[in-house]
Amino acid sequence: MGEDTTAGVAGLVQLGEDVTSTRAAFLLHVKPERLSEYVEVHQRVWPEMLEALSRHGWRNYTLFLREEDGLVVGYFEADDVDAAQAAMGADPVNATWQAEMAQYFVEGSVQEALLPYFRLA
Repeated sequence: MGEDTTAGVAGLVQLGEDVTSTRAAFLLHVKPERLSEYVEVHQRVWPEMLEALSRHGWRNYTLFLREEDGLVVGYFEADDVDAAQAAMGADPVNATWQAEMAQYFVEGSVQEALLPYFRLA
């Protein structure tokens, strides 16, 4: 059989820290039967949630949806992704928003970080 390439893939990445520390992408899985509601809610995100994202340095935050199965891909940029995520994780408005959003996700679904491996500048 072929060799297991997944263990060493991260070691193959040759992107600078200016890319890996300033951009993040992740996956979520929305219940297919709740997709319409989930999208509608995101058409009117709470102003205080939008303000918190901006205050904590999130930029170019975009969510993409694969309608067939509810797969969501999220992407954002920040000067320091880890710090921006930590700040949002500690923000009370985010805790309230996440609790409200939990009803839309497939049971056991957690935000899964994606590995950046190529960038065309």
